[in-house]
Amino acid sequence: MAKPMFLRQALWHFRISLAKLLVGSKATSPHFAFIGAGSTGHLCSRIAESGHRDVLVVTDGPLRELGLADSAVAPLSAKGVRLHWYDGVKPDPTFTHVREGAEALKSGNATAVLAVGGGSSIDAAKMIALMAEADSEPESWVGFQKAPEDAAPIYVIPTTAGTGSEATMGAVITDENDHSKNVISGSAMLPRAVALDPDLMLGLPPMITAATGMDALTHGVEAYIGRWERGTRRETASMCIRGVFEWLPRVLAEPDNAEARLGMAVAAYYGGVAINQVNVGSIHAIAHQLGSLYHLPHGVANNMVMPHLLRVYGPCAEAKLTELGPLMGIDAAQSDAAGRVIDAIELLGVNSNLPTTCDAISKKDYPLLISRAVEESDGYVSPRLLTEGDVASVLDRISA
Repeated sequence: MAKPMFLRQALWHFRISLAKLLVGSKATSPHFAFIGAGSTGHLCSRIAESGHRDVLVVTDGPLRELGLADSAVAPLSAKGVRLHWYDGVKPDPTFTHVREGAEALKSGNATAVLAVGGGSSIDAAKMIALMAEADSEPESWVGFQKAPEDAAPIYVIPTTAGTGSEATMGAVITDENDHSKNVISGSAMLPRAVALDPDLMLGLPPMITAATGMDALTHGVEAYIGRWERGTRRETASMCIRGVFEWLPRVLAEPDNAEARLGMAVAAYYGGVAINQVNVGSIHAIAHQLGSLYHLPHGVANNMVMPHLLRVYGPCAEAKLTELGPLMGIDAAQSDAAGRVIDAIELLGVNSNLPTTCDAISKKDYPLLISRAVEESDGYVSPRLLTEGDVASVLDRISA
C-alpha cells in the first residue's frame, strides 16, 4: 500500500528541492556525437587514438549473427585494436548479463567498452564498464547517483533510434529474482562519444522502428512537461518531438531512406540529452511494470500508456502540452490545444501500427502493478504524483 499522500507530497518536494540544490539548473554533462553515414569509422578512430589497445564490444547474438556488429567495429581491428566480445545481452538485461560481461572485460584486460546495439546492449555496457574496478555488488547501485564514480570509458554505436541511452548517464537492469526493473545512474555512465550512423539502421524491422520511435517521443514529452527547469531540456525535448513527428512516418513508409533514418537517430539522441538533464516521468513508471511482468517491449508499453496518462494529468500538464502544439502542426491558440496534442500523439502510435492494448494484463496483477508504479513515480519530477486510482484507470484502458 502506498504511503499517505501528504507524506508522499512532502518527500517528493524534498527530493526535488534537494536535487535542484545539489545539481543546479545548468546542464553540465558533455555530449559528443559523430553524425552521418560512415560515422562509425570516425568513432572507431577516436577510440584508437585515445590509446585503447584492448576493447570489449558489448552486443546481442542476433547482431553478431547478421554480421552487423562485426562490420561496425571492423575499423578498430584495422587499427590494431584487439577486440573482445560479450554478445550475450538479451532484451531487458539482467544483473547476470552484467556479471558475465564484466568477466569478459577483465579476462581480456580491456580498457574501454563499446556498445553496439539497442538500449539493452547500451545499458548492459554501461553497467559492465562500472564493474571494471568496482568493489561492491551492482544491486547496491540501484537508485540515483549511487553508482561508482569510476568506470571504463564507454563508447556507443546505437542500431535503433529510440532509447536515447547513448546520451544518458543511466541504465535499467532487471532483477531476475522478482522481475523488477531497476534504474541505476551515475556520471561515470555517460558515454564518452557516440556514432549516429543511419547505415546501421536501414534494415530495422517496422515494429522495432515504430516502438523505438515512440519511446523517443515519450522521452521528449516527459522531459518537456516535467516540473524541473534545467539546462536545455525544453530545447532538446522540442527537437526530439519535432523530429519524431517529421521523420517517423517517413521512415516507416520508406525504410531504406537514409535521410529519414538519420533524422530519427538525431531525434532520439536529443530525447536522451533531454532526459539526461531531468529524467523521465511516470509514463515510464507504469511502462516499466508492464515490461517486467509481461515482457512487453519498452517502446510498445510507453506508447500504450502515454496518451491515457497525459489525459489523467489534466490541468497539471495542460499549459506545457499546449506549447508542444506547433511542433506537431497544431495551433496553440486553438481551443483544447492540449487535448489535440494528446490526440496527435495517440494517432501517431496508431498509424505506426503499434498495439494499443495488451491481452496479458490481468486484474489479479493490479495490486502489484499499481504499488510498483506508484513507488517508482515518486522518484520522478512529473507534473504531479500518481494516485493508485490514476494507475488503475490507465490499466483499465490498455487491458484488452
